[in-house]
Formats: sequence, structure tokens, C-alpha cells
Amino acid sequence: MDPTLITFAAYLIVMIVIGIITYRMTNTLSDYVLGGRKLNSWVTAFSASASDFSGWLLIGLPGAAYAAGFGQWSLWIAVGLAIGAMINWQYVAKRLRIYTEYTNDSITLPQFFENRYRDNSHLLRVISALFILAFFLFYTASGLVAGAKLFQGTFEIEYHTALVIGAIIIVAYTFLGGFLAVSYTDFIQAALMSAALLFTSVYGLIKIGGFGELFNQLGSISPSLVDGFAATSYDQAGGILWEPAGAIGAVGIISALAWGLGYFGQPHILVRFMAIRSHKEVRKARLINVTLGLVIPLYGALIVGMLGIVTFDQPLADSEQVFIQLVQFVYDPWVAGFLLAAVLAAIMSTVDSQLLVSSSALSEDFYRRYFRKKASDKELVWVGRVSVLLIALIAVMIAWNETSSVLDLVSYAWAGFGATFGPPILFSLFWRKTSRNGLLAGIIVGGVTIFLWPLTGSALYEMVPGFVLSSIAIIVFSLIGKGPSKEILEEYDKVAGVK
Repeated sequence: MDPTLITFAAYLIVMIVIGIITYRMTNTLSDYVLGGRKLNSWVTAFSASASDFSGWLLIGLPGAAYAAGFGQWSLWIAVGLAIGAMINWQYVAKRLRIYTEYTNDSITLPQFFENRYRDNSHLLRVISALFILAFFLFYTASGLVAGAKLFQGTFEIEYHTALVIGAIIIVAYTFLGGFLAVSYTDFIQAALMSAALLFTSVYGLIKIGGFGELFNQLGSISPSLVDGFAATSYDQAGGILWEPAGAIGAVGIISALAWGLGYFGQPHILVRFMAIRSHKEVRKARLINVTLGLVIPLYGALIVGMLGIVTFDQPLADSEQVFIQLVQFVYDPWVAGFLLAAVLAAIMSTVDSQLLVSSSALSEDFYRRYFRKKASDKELVWVGRVSVLLIALIAVMIAWNETSSVLDLVSYAWAGFGATFGPPILFSLFWRKTSRNGLLAGIIVGGVTIFLWPLTGSALYEMVPGFVLSSIAIIVFSLIGKGPSKEILEEYDKVAGVK
């Protein structure tokens, strides 16, 4: 039997077993959505990384580095993401963990916004939940497409069959164990991803003779490959192989760096901050996440992509296959099987979190709010599980077209969440004068800008105008309208004073 198939099967069995075990630990909606706020610093740190880095970490980012070296967006997006993640952990994590518990133990972002501003109209909650569902459908679909292409390329399975197999596996353990299953499997998946990229990049560098030799060989192929400010053209089918394409320009660099802004509004990452068992563990989790779960995977992915340039005699038709092809070329089939499982881990770890956050929006923010206000915890858990099935089915329908672009879908959804929820999260946590109307305006303006900006034809990443306009809307509507009540201001001061 194929060693790669055996290692894949073993990995998937472990994931399902974890789902079955955590099924017995899930009794309330808080358990299902936040794991009962019981996560330790290690699980929180790695779970946040795994939820963040979907298939693009092992497919998209190495592919970009293979096609352009240090140029284009590969280097700058890594810099932007590293800075954004560190700021998010440094300033947002602790305050959000404290505030969500103070505001009537809020377990979703829409619920937090409503409780934070005593919004009896429920508009904050409903509109937030609608944007979450809209963007996550496309984000989840992108992960399912990536998983299908992995199975298709590794085992030569027909695309639609591969899509269904991947969806069933992910839904199975998310359906069973909820947040605990997702978080504990994410811990394994993030560790596997980090190890795969670290091992592959270090091994490749040693084999080639170190960084100096790598850059010498890249420079001999094309000077633009080692120039962070230069663009490179790559199209194997068109006969264009690493040809200089001029300077990146300010718009390109700003657009790439702006990916870091997205961290402040990603529900599937922010929910990890809400779930850690104590705000006092955030500092330790931050150190673990930034070192082991962020820096190593990001820059390991860049190195892997560039190693592929100097390793293969025949240029790849699809640059995003570089990690998959490199591990199969370099390693024993058994080792390659485990490393390729890391690709599946990256995809699964993000899709499961997206399914869970989307299901919580349906069960907590719609079902309990408008249909069954007195629903029991057991009933809400099952509503959450059924919601997972429903959302996964719609995502599969979106992903059914095998020509779908994974990177385009991820980029769009990341900008959507970053612009729609990033400024509202930051202002609600750190600006005392933020009002309910200001927050609502920021959410609507940010989300609508993401939908409309592509119509302008601008090369500027929609995250930038969306984030800026959302922030302006929050400030303007907070200042010209009725300010927060005395009760809200006192709560803010109390939370700000927690050490």
C-alpha cells in the first residue's frame, strides 16, 4: 500500500478520535462555541495559528515565493502579517478576553457588540452575524477547494469526489466536538505545519550550502528574485521564467503590508482570545504563538518556495505545487506522507474554525434571539451542529467549480473581515467615546466598501480603503450622535483597570 496514503489515513483517524472524545465533554453552547473558556496557553497559541494559516501557508505562500522570490507580495505580506499578529496579541487579546466576560459572558462577536452597547434594537448583532455568514461562506469554500486539489494532486482522485471526502472529514469532528475538537486538533495541526516548514527549509538549506549559496543561485537565475522591491514574471505555459518585471511600487507594498490589518477583525482568530481560561495566560500564549506558530511557519514557507526554484530541473507548471512536489522529491515516501499531511492540516484547521464561528452566528445570534429565546443548552448545541452541516453544504456548492481561485477567495474574505470588524473591535476596546451608532456605521461602511471597491478597478487592496473608511465612520458618527451611557462608560473604565 502507498505509504503516503497510510500516513494520511492515520492522521485522519486521529482527528476523528479527538472529535469523539470531545463529544463527551460538550454539554452547553459555551462548551460548543468557546470550549467553556478552558483553553490553556499552549492550545490557545497553536490553535490561533492553525486557524489563521489555511492552505495558503503551505500552498499559496510557497507558490508566490517560487514564482517571484523575495519580490512581488511574498516578502511584504509576510512582514505585514507578522506585525499585525504581534500587535493583535499584544493589545487586543487580553482586553477582548476580559471585556467579553464582563459583558454578560458574551460568546460571539455579534453578542459582544450588542452587550457592550446595550443595543436593544439588536441591529449590531444581526448585521454583524450577516457579514460573518457572507464572508465565511466564501472563506470556507476556498478551504474546501484547496483540500480537494490536494487529494486530487496527491492521490489522483477526481476533483468532485475529493471535495466531498474532504468536506465529510472536516464536518465530522467539528459536528461532534465543537470548539474543543477544533482547538485540540488545531494544536496538533499547527505543530505539524510548523515542524514541516522548519524541517523542510532547514534540511534544504543545509543540503544546498546555506543562505549565501541559495541567494547566489537565485541571483544567477534572475536578479529580481533577491530584490524585495522588484517584481518578477513567471508563466511556465507562456514560456516566461523568472523575468524581471520592474519595481513593485508603493501601491503594491502598501497592499501587501495591509494584510496585517486583517488580524483585528478575524472572528475565527479572535474567538481564541475569548476562550483562553484566564487573561493572565495571554502573555505566555503570545510568546508561543509569535515564535513557534508565526515566525517559523511564515518565513519557512518563503524559504521552501525559493528552494524549489533551485531544486527542480523542470520549472513547475503550477507554482503552488512547490511544497507538495518538493517533499516528494526530497524525502522518503513515509516522511513525505507526514509532511503532506501538514498541508491537509493547514486546510482543515481553518475550515473547521470557520464552520464553527458561522454555526455560532446562526444558533446564538439568530435561532435563540428570534426563534427560541428559552432554548436549552442541549438544544442550542444541536442547532449549532445542524448549522455546521448546512453551512458546509452551501460551501461545497460554491466550491463545486474546480476552476475556483483559492487565493482570490481567501484574499477577499480576509479583507472583508478585517475592514468590517477590525476597526469596530479596536474602537470598542480602546476608545471610550465609541457609541453604538458609531460602531454600527463602521461595520456597515467597512463591509459595503469591500463589496464595492473592486468596481473601481484600483490595484489597491480593498482592505486599505475599507479599514480607513470604517474607522472614519466610527469616529464621525460617535462624535455627532448620542454618546455612550454612564453605565457603559463605567464598565469601560472598570475593564480598562483590570491588571
